[in-house]
Amino acid sequence: MEQSLQNSDNSATVFHWRCKPTWRQASKNTAWCLLGCSIGDLGTIAYFQVTGTPWPVWAIMTLAICNGLITSILLETIILARQMALAAAFKTAVGMSFISMIGMEVAMNLVDVAMTGGAILNIRVVPLMLLAGFLAPLPYNYWRLKALGKACH
Repeated sequence: MEQSLQNSDNSATVFHWRCKPTWRQASKNTAWCLLGCSIGDLGTIAYFQVTGTPWPVWAIMTLAICNGLITSILLETIILARQMALAAAFKTAVGMSFISMIGMEVAMNLVDVAMTGGAILNIRVVPLMLLAGFLAPLPYNYWRLKALGKACH
């Protein structure tokens, strides 16, 4: 799939999905995002699993998604704060990868519910959750990087 894009200098470039350096960078960015999202998401599910707190699955998953978004934004802000002011790092972390994080979180939790019937972590489901969380936003992250020149790291 190729698509013509207009650069700021008015020269047309062709978007394509075959750029290995862009895939590598998009994969690296997605992996950092996955690390941040996983901390809050899996930590929340583990808490409810260990404590046996009687919440509905949808409530646990909603909280897990919210906590995953928060920890991802925090991690990305910390990483970016080494390159820019803290306020700018926070704004960049929220603005540049929020759609990616939501897609990642939803994919991870859908896999968990589909495989376990609830908010349950086990040795079989966690790797598949992480794989789904990585693959779901990867094309979007590639596109943002290749077509728009935007990345979160």
